[in-house]
This record gives sequence, structure tokens and C-alpha cells, in this order.
Amino acid sequence: MAEKWTPKTWRSKPVQQVPEYRDQAALEAMEARLASYPPLVFAGEARKLKKQLAEVANGKAFLLQGGDCAESFAEHDADNIRDFFRVFLQMAVVLTYAAASPVVKVGRIAGQFAKPRSSSTEKQGDVELPSYRGDIVNDIDFTQAGREPDPARLEMAYRQSAATLNLLRAFAQGGFANLDHVHRWMLGFVKDSPQAHRYQVLADRISESLNFMRACGIDPDTAPQLRSTDFFTSHEALLLGYEEAMTRVDSTSGDWYATSGHMLWIGDRTRQLDHAHLEFFRGIKNPIGMKCGPSIEPDELLRALDILNPENEAGRMTLIARFGADKVYDHLPALVRAVEREGRKVVWSCDPMHGNTIKATSGFKTRPFDRIMSEVEAFFTVHRAEGTHAGGIHVEMTGKNVTECTGGARAISDDDLSDRYHTHCDPRLNADQALELAFLVAENLKKERDGRQQIAAVS
Repeated sequence: MAEKWTPKTWRSKPVQQVPEYRDQAALEAMEARLASYPPLVFAGEARKLKKQLAEVANGKAFLLQGGDCAESFAEHDADNIRDFFRVFLQMAVVLTYAAASPVVKVGRIAGQFAKPRSSSTEKQGDVELPSYRGDIVNDIDFTQAGREPDPARLEMAYRQSAATLNLLRAFAQGGFANLDHVHRWMLGFVKDSPQAHRYQVLADRISESLNFMRACGIDPDTAPQLRSTDFFTSHEALLLGYEEAMTRVDSTSGDWYATSGHMLWIGDRTRQLDHAHLEFFRGIKNPIGMKCGPSIEPDELLRALDILNPENEAGRMTLIARFGADKVYDHLPALVRAVEREGRKVVWSCDPMHGNTIKATSGFKTRPFDRIMSEVEAFFTVHRAEGTHAGGIHVEMTGKNVTECTGGARAISDDDLSDRYHTHCDPRLNADQALELAFLVAENLKKERDGRQQIAAVS
């Protein structure tokens, strides 16, 4: 029998990836202050997302989850948020058109500040300092003062998340997402790329369809879903003290919800069954995710599902597979079979980024685009073979014209990485590469749709 859960019970468990704050009193005071602040998101919004993810789990929708590797305090401006949202909408349109089904839109944004590290310290020359753990913890500058974990950064992250959410809600509901604007979402630096032509052809088809619907009396003024969209936020919940402070009782249901984001996920480094992160996550009612890397075994995954989703609620659990292009076939089929055998209702999503990180000859950390594409292809191939629904993708991406991942239609080389390598942590797809990936996924979704139609015709 599990002990009675409260937002604090995680504190009695071992915990991984938590920074060491020198001033514990200051940390506790900051967490108490945050606990008095308004929620960033609301329980009703999280329930709405869970309902949409239940459709994904049932094979009737697709999850698009993406955004920054680690949000930055220094790069928080409206143009960056707008450009990310534009390319995200483009990707969603490409996927919706191909799948002929809804696309659930979840950003890695408005809270994605903390990053797990493989080592607690970093060494440059003879100097060893604490590792950079994201702007919510410390500074990327390699100085003693900058790398000291600072509780004041928790409040800075809260305030930036609130401002970002405010702008995203305006974009999603205030007309920017209107399908009549489908041609205007193209970013300038993408216009001369191969993806631009493919997107323009698709946008022309959508415009023709809208003109037909308008002639029938259906337009954005009479159909609100044509002029607005649902957009949700998510992040990896590493700092459990911050998450505890932002966890509130929903007045309508009496349930606990984490109000720092609509969806939270557990990383591959913090999913130990008897540790603090699973303990915290088992009590919140938000839709949640868990990263599944090469080290997880089928029995361990099923035990985690017992802890995190004992009622087997559709839409509650998203399993985010992140193996590396050369390891998918070694690990994913057994996990899918175990979950299917036990009748567990989950969303299967593919993270093709984290298992494909290498160090380029130029010294930069990068992700070859062909490996990213290969992992996505393998993910879909496995699900087609198993007769299950490849439910989503989870990517690190930006609307900026960065050169961080090699390859793609523009063939970014190792030598090009230094041109615009802006990430604070891991390499991201730029808008051109993100759109190219969306078209690859769209082709696989169309295969899945055609397969379902053939089965239906035979039966």
C-alpha cells in the first residue's frame, strides 16, 4: 500500500539531479514565496490536454511536442517566441493535412529552464566549477560566482514563464493562428529552401479548401477553430522544490495539479522507481511523460506505469522513446509488446534528438540530421510492424536561423556550426530542418492512414 501522497512526500526519497544550494534558508524562503504566487496554468487546461492526449492514445490524433533545449533569460523577447510559434504552426499544419486528424500542440516552453547533467562539475583547463544546469539554477558563464546555484533564479524563471505564457495565449487565441494566415507563417530565411516550395504548395491547397468552405458559409468568423488553436506548455520537472511550490489543489475536483505547466515529464536520468521524481509525479493529476532510453527494461517500464498511472487512464501517460538511430530496433519492440500485452493505455512519442548527439570534428556538440531522420523512420517502422499507433514526436527546435545540427536540405557542415551556434545547452533544429522533419513524419502518417483505410475496406 502506497503511503498517502502530499506535494512534500518526495522529500523522504533519494533524489537525482538536484543542485547543491549553499544557502538553504534562502532557498526555503524563495520556495515559500513562490507558493503564494498565482498559478501559471490552470487545472481545467491540463484536463483539456489530457482529453486530447487520450485521443492520441486511441490512435485518433497525433502529438507534436517541441521547443527549446533550455530557455534562456538573455534571449527572452517577443520576436523569438513569435518565430518559434510560427514554425510550430507550420509543422502542425503539415502533420494535420497528412494525417487527416487533429494534432495536439505542446511546446517545450514557458518553463523549460532546468537541464540534467552527466557530471556535477565541469573542468576548463585547471579550473573546475559546478556544471551549468540551466538558467533557473545558475549562469552559463564559466565563473565561480556565475556557476553558484542561486535561489533568486527560481523567481526569475517564474516571471519569464508568466510573460511567455501571456504572449503564447495571445498568439493562439488572438488571430495569429488563423488558417487564413497560413501563407504568412513562413520565416524569411526559409523562403529560398526546398521546404518552402513544399509548404507553399500545401498552403495553396489549404487556401483553396478555405475558399470552398467560405462559399458554403463556413469561415473563421463562424467557425472559431479556424482562427484559433489550443496550445499547451511542458517541461522536464527537475527541480522538485519549485514544482512543489507550484502544486495546488483544484477547487472544482479537490485534486492536486502542478501549475508550472500543462504537461511535465520525467527524464531518463531521474526515473528510478523508488526515487523522488516518481514519488512526486504519482500524485499530480496533470498529463505526464517519461523518457525511455536504452537502459529501461520492459518489466521496469510496466512497474513505472503501475506507480504513475495505476488506473490506466488514457491521456495520462506519454512514453517518450529516445534511443539513438542505431538502437531503436534493439529496444523499442520489446517495450511496445510489453505495454500492448498488459493493455496499458499510453501515447508513444519519438524523441530523435537526445540519442543522436555527437561531438563534431570542429569541437561543437551536434546532432546529424540524417540520424534524427533515421530514428523517426525506425520509430514508425516498429509501430507499423507491431500494429500500434506511432503517436507523436518530441524535438528540440527553434525559429531562429541557427547552425547547430549538421545536415538537412541546406547541408550544414561541421565547418558551418560556428556561424550561428547559439544554444545554451544542446543543439536544436532550425526552422528549415524542423519543417523538413515535419514532412518526413507526414509521409509516415499518410502511410499509417492508408493502412487503416485498407484494413477497413477489407473488413
